[in-house]
Amino acid sequence: MADPVPGQSPFRDARSPEEDPAPHALLEPVTGLLGTWVGSGHGGYPTLDGDFAYRQQVTFSHDGRPFLHYEARAWLVDADGTPLRPSARETGWWRLQPDGHVEALITQPTGVAELLTGRSGSGSADLVSGQVALTPTAKQVDASRRRYTLTDADTLDFHHDLQAVGQPMQRHLSARLHRTPAP
Repeated sequence: MADPVPGQSPFRDARSPEEDPAPHALLEPVTGLLGTWVGSGHGGYPTLDGDFAYRQQVTFSHDGRPFLHYEARAWLVDADGTPLRPSARETGWWRLQPDGHVEALITQPTGVAELLTGRSGSGSADLVSGQVALTPTAKQVDASRRRYTLTDADTLDFHHDLQAVGQPMQRHLSARLHRTPAP
């Protein structure tokens, strides 16, 4: 059987519970996260020159198996919201377990790979790093906590706490994201 489009996988990722393939039953606690989310946030950290404003896009998708593909990218913006430059970018996988437990692997091009665990349910996921792996030239990151909370069907709040470069665990990023229409 030939690929439907030469060079592309014959298996699509779904970005909503209504798309094929249907979500695996274990994804039920997080089906509300499926889709692409875009919004604005603020960040800062004691080792940075100051606080900053940013925009972020997050996409959650699946291929019918019991895990989510996660992809996020952010860019710094000025006071008027004009994009200044690319900022954070990461991708990963969330593995859902029968009891609502989540195991996540998130990697960043800056040389950081986080293994996180946590719980999902009622439109939220709370993940805490169990291990952080670093390439030889990556900045020191010791731990992180990420919280994703649906405040309504089309609004997702994101909070990222960080313990890095000799600093204690503290807020690094907060954003309010809005669901974008399916393509």
